[in-house]
Amino acid sequence: MNAAPPPFPWPTARRADRLNPSTIREILKLTERPGIVSLAGGLPSADTFPLEALRAATDRVLRDQGRQALQYAASEGYGPLRDWVAGDLAAQGLRCEAAQVLITTGSQQGLDLVGKVLIDPGSVVAVESPTYLGALQAFAPYEPEFLAVAGDDEGPLPDALPDGPGSSQGARFLYLLPNFQNPSGRCLSETRRAALVERALALGLPLVEDNPYGELWFDQPPPPPLAARAGERALYLGSFSKVLAPGLRLGYLVAPKALFPKLLQAKQAADLHTPGFNQRIVHEVIKDGFLRDHVPTIRERYKAQRDAMRAALERHLPPGCRFHVPAGGMFFWVELPDSLDATALLPRAVDAGVAYVPGAPFFAGEPRPNTLRLSFVTVPPAQIEAGVAALARVLHEALA
Repeated sequence: MNAAPPPFPWPTARRADRLNPSTIREILKLTERPGIVSLAGGLPSADTFPLEALRAATDRVLRDQGRQALQYAASEGYGPLRDWVAGDLAAQGLRCEAAQVLITTGSQQGLDLVGKVLIDPGSVVAVESPTYLGALQAFAPYEPEFLAVAGDDEGPLPDALPDGPGSSQGARFLYLLPNFQNPSGRCLSETRRAALVERALALGLPLVEDNPYGELWFDQPPPPPLAARAGERALYLGSFSKVLAPGLRLGYLVAPKALFPKLLQAKQAADLHTPGFNQRIVHEVIKDGFLRDHVPTIRERYKAQRDAMRAALERHLPPGCRFHVPAGGMFFWVELPDSLDATALLPRAVDAGVAYVPGAPFFAGEPRPNTLRLSFVTVPPAQIEAGVAALARVLHEALA
């Protein structure tokens, strides 16, 4: 019997070296162990998915639009859905034309298209500190140099913003999540938004605004988008994942008119178009105001779970821990005493029956190993209490 030939040495592109597994997705594998309370995943609660509304919409689309829904479609997206997005954003203060709306396969694809069109190898991309790990992963293959912008509890500091692309060391853009940020949970105030936009415009620094959590406010809606102030100097990304269901993989971006054609061409090269069937189903669900009644039920659920986690953290965390109470979204950001390393402690936490996401991977610059992210939306209050108590026992033991 002949020996099997050795593996063929497939050469890979240089950009492939910058592809790394998602820290969060790897941690989620740990949560499959029996008895683990997972405070790790950034998943919306499956109990909020409007199954009956989606089932009825699917039946109507197949009955009335079946041939069109199952055919190839325009790369820009389904026209009525683009109209709906433009109208919804106008109600939030961001006036745009439907012709500026590009429907994407999840907002994660929007980030990839931004990277493909705006980043050259060695380009400087400015980000918050910490920032969304998925954006760092989406941009990384295009070989940028990340610049972490200094900030405080209210977000990036306007005076810390870099110059735009016209300068010798300018940034291509500043990437921001102003509403209930992943991972920190913070929401930029109206004052900080105005100052950031004013400073960015003065520096010629374009903004990429990512807003997947803006509808998940608990007491009052966040201020208008930064893009409403920045006009043609801003690109805006949104998503249906948190208000309907992430499995539909439906997002959108709103681009300046001069930039839209290149983003459209990148979209065409990537996947021709976002599934038209999904787009028509979502439009069928939301066209008559469904979200006005549905989203408040999500907010009510998440607020109760936020309150449960806040109470548990206040009750159990050892002295020296600090956390931000989010006014919306899905996450708590916890800072541990400087002597503790959240990554090193994770195996001990899992052995104790709880999982979380270490904070270090969310930093583009110098990581802060004493940070971690907790998600409260997929775990009922009783399990939140048990999970936080287990985490606190691990922290007390480590400090001792």
